[in-house]
Amino acid sequence: MAVGALATLVSGAVVLYGLRPPLRVLLRVVCGLAGITAFSLLMDVITLMLGQGVDSQASAANKALAAVGAVLVAATARSDRLPAGTAVRAPSAAPQLIQLAAWTGTLTFVPYAAMKLVWASGGTFAGITGEELLAVSERNGASGIFLTLESWGLDPTALLAVFGVFLLWGLVRPWGQVFPRWTLFLRGRRVPRWLPLAPALLGAATLAPYGVVGVGYLALATAGVVAMRRGDFHSSGDALLVGWIGMVAFAVYGIALTIAARSYWLRTRPA
Repeated sequence: MAVGALATLVSGAVVLYGLRPPLRVLLRVVCGLAGITAFSLLMDVITLMLGQGVDSQASAANKALAAVGAVLVAATARSDRLPAGTAVRAPSAAPQLIQLAAWTGTLTFVPYAAMKLVWASGGTFAGITGEELLAVSERNGASGIFLTLESWGLDPTALLAVFGVFLLWGLVRPWGQVFPRWTLFLRGRRVPRWLPLAPALLGAATLAPYGVVGVGYLALATAGVVAMRRGDFHSSGDALLVGWIGMVAFAVYGIALTIAARSYWLRTRPA
């Protein structure tokens, strides 16, 4: 409510007095606060994709509106810029350093996906079997889609990791700007900028801070500063191991996605 009230006051001032430098600064502050308010929207989207209900419909709606507001406020802050050109740039690959970041984000997801697939195939990792974890998911209210995929040996989060890696490489390679041959009827056509950028920005805004904060907490737990709850695992050490694998993957991938999305944004701007 406080963020919404501030956004209303600042936007009203822009309408009355124009986009003056102090108001531009306030708009950027509001944009950042709205982005924080929209945090974990990606988690709600994934939950709905898997056929589950969100914990709070009001909270999910608030996050979605905050995300839309952040985009609109950011656009307002840039509205006095010179209009972009109309010439379409030729498809291009990202610089080598950006692609190195993409490789790093990809490789950090390998242990995470392997861990999930071990459980989905009925194996044991960190002292817990796939059957035990499936029972935990069912007890926690997992949807039928989630449980069915798990019973087939396909972990939904591992599949989402594959999609995330696909998105990451689409942002740094030329085929992310023009549909490649294997897209059949779409091949040769330009990829709309918003198509990869929308999920990339949503994923980066969620996974990067979530992973970085998680890594910080795990570092404190490893040093014995804070206690690590064992949750559904048999020991705190097992929970710590799984936490490191997951949080490092989220943090590094989220940062790599942020870098790749910025590169894609710059490379696809109209000339």
